[in-house]
Amino acid sequence: MTVFARFRALPDKDKAALIRKLVQNGTPDFDYFYLIGLSTLMATLGLLLDSGSIVIGSMLIAPLMYPILGVSMGLVMMGDNVTLLTRAVNTLVKSLGAGLILSVLAAFFFGDETMYMSAEVLSRTEPTYHHLLVAIVAGAAVAYMLAKPEWGDALPGVAIAVALIPPLATIGIGIAAVSAFIIKGATMILLLNLIGIIVTATIIFLLMNLSEKEHIAKSTVKKEDQKIEEENKVIAEVAEKISVEYKSDQVIREDIKTQ
Repeated sequence: MTVFARFRALPDKDKAALIRKLVQNGTPDFDYFYLIGLSTLMATLGLLLDSGSIVIGSMLIAPLMYPILGVSMGLVMMGDNVTLLTRAVNTLVKSLGAGLILSVLAAFFFGDETMYMSAEVLSRTEPTYHHLLVAIVAGAAVAYMLAKPEWGDALPGVAIAVALIPPLATIGIGIAAVSAFIIKGATMILLLNLIGIIVTATIIFLLMNLSEKEHIAKSTVKKEDQKIEEENKVIAEVAEKISVEYKSDQVIREDIKTQ
């Protein structure tokens, strides 16, 4: 009981910081999908080139962990309102879909039959219960560490251990190679990782009693939505300015030619 009490006894400010971090880093904005795209492309190329170091690099820049933990937070805070859960699930599904499409295109255009069967690819086609155990341990670690700011430096290590993006990229390679063996094995590993992390993180968040901080999550979501709206307005203004400058430049060139 003493161990369980330690989770509940975490300072409110740390719990609040955890919730804000999950919402902010799991917001489906341009920055988020930009990193998802880069990490997926990097993982796909690393798998094709049979380079473990490149694959590891792709794990470090992938923000996929946040919407996954957001699903756990949404389950804990579900109650009569499933808004937070729906938001996290939508972000996760879009992330997986976008990453899968990019990996298929990268594998199709830059890979060949020999690359499709590299050691890095084949190592991610044989799911075992060990993958689930790793996901459980990693989920327990990251869910707790996010509530302990002093342990932030250890997060990259957890990201490498879970390895969410490489199996996704492997599925894309399997589709490009039209290989049911690769697709099936990589899909099972990805699902084991997702299930292990979500279930474990949900238990940790329940022990922390995060449900009582639902108002913080909702207020952070509103702030993030407002931030996206403001960014979109600025982007629209800049795009309009660029368009006007381009048209003005075209008119000047046409005037020069007519003279």
